[in-house]
Amino acid sequence: MSDYPSSAPFPRTDLALELAQPYLKSGKLPRGLRVHTRQHGAVEITCVQIDSLEAAQQLHKPCGKYITIQTPPLWNSLLDPQEEIDAAADSIRQMLPSHGGILVVGLGNSGVTPDALGPQVVGRTLATRHLGDELARQIGLDSLRKTAAIAPGVMGQTGIETGEIVLALVNFIRPAAVISIDALAAQDYSRLGSTIQIANTGISPGSGVQNSRKELSEHTLGVPVISVGVPTVIDGATLAAQFTGQDRGKIDPEAARAMVTPREVDRMIGHAAKFISLAVNKALYPQLSLEEISFLCA
Repeated sequence: MSDYPSSAPFPRTDLALELAQPYLKSGKLPRGLRVHTRQHGAVEITCVQIDSLEAAQQLHKPCGKYITIQTPPLWNSLLDPQEEIDAAADSIRQMLPSHGGILVVGLGNSGVTPDALGPQVVGRTLATRHLGDELARQIGLDSLRKTAAIAPGVMGQTGIETGEIVLALVNFIRPAAVISIDALAAQDYSRLGSTIQIANTGISPGSGVQNSRKELSEHTLGVPVISVGVPTVIDGATLAAQFTGQDRGKIDPEAARAMVTPREVDRMIGHAAKFISLAVNKALYPQLSLEEISFLCA
């Protein structure tokens, strides 16, 4: 049972950094919880490391590493987050096995804009597994890692648990690792569309909006699972508490059932998908420039 230092209900967020912040403010970190920052050029990267069952229980997160990268608002097309893309690509690459094929899975519902990040990223991912060795040599792509990509949809569309689809694919194509992409929930409105979380713990689709499905993790799939996500929604009660200063526990519980997203959500998802796809492709194919990746994925 968590002793999260708040009188309000446990916050609905997928971000490990947000869950760690009350402990950081109080100066009383659970045993096995470490938080540190580092610089990647001008980009500040925060790493939350959960190493004990005690810390995992108190943060409601599995043990592992959670990297947070703050970005400019991703709906602003005038910004060029080159350094943030490089930082995200390096963080993803460090979690990947050095050799072997990769399966990229875009989680979410392509028909619901705030949930369409994963499918849109898959649409921009450079898939190479289908290229035979001779064809790859002829077109100059023989040095690229074998990568497959899929957007399996949601159970309401397919009648099949996403975890079952991904497990079947993993058993068939035998990748060295899975990269899962999903939209996340946050408890701070300012983080919507301006934060990237990268973790080596896998993911439970829908957990941030209280609709958790079968988890995708090394435990369930048998291979490492690196999750990459951007928060796109915040629940109504948390948002009301943030802007009114009230205790979240005193706000009408019905407000917590509403999920709120920025009005710029279409642009946000489009630019976030471009950002994440460039970072994932750069992590998989470090020998290519961002310009070459953009050309090949156009």
